[in-house]
Amino acid sequence: MGVFAINQLDAVRLQRGLADLEETDPRRASRIRLRAQASRQRLASQFPGNAKTGVLDAAVLSEGTEAEQRFAEFANDEPCPVLDPETGLCDLYAARPMTCRTFGPPVRSEDGLGVCELCFHGAPDEQIAACEMVADPDDLEAKLLEKLEKTRGPRGRTVVAYCMK
Repeated sequence: MGVFAINQLDAVRLQRGLADLEETDPRRASRIRLRAQASRQRLASQFPGNAKTGVLDAAVLSEGTEAEQRFAEFANDEPCPVLDPETGLCDLYAARPMTCRTFGPPVRSEDGLGVCELCFHGAPDEQIAACEMVADPDDLEAKLLEKLEKTRGPRGRTVVAYCMK
């Protein structure tokens, strides 16, 4: 639940995942497209960026800005269009964005060790630290994203609904 920013590498992964699903299960792929279209329609009037392209304003991603705060509060009740509403499962699990891939286990960032409170409720700090996951130890995501953005557009971050056309 809730809208979150993804980069263009995540968008390409999702698009390829949807194209693969189109080959194996066209009806399920069509349902994703319909959910994404409905989501874009609900989000468009208050989208914090270009509602036609789905590219977020750069200010939305700048820490400590008013725009970042507004985005943090934007569409928190909006279901992800790739989640099946009947099962709650991700229809594009193998192609899911990095945010989804790293949700749950403790992951270190500039802000320290991030952890899902639901996964580690009541666990001591030492136990949480022992479960730390290094999501991209060789920083391959950044290298792939840089290459992608040099060879094709669009550039900038977006949200799931806008790359599922």
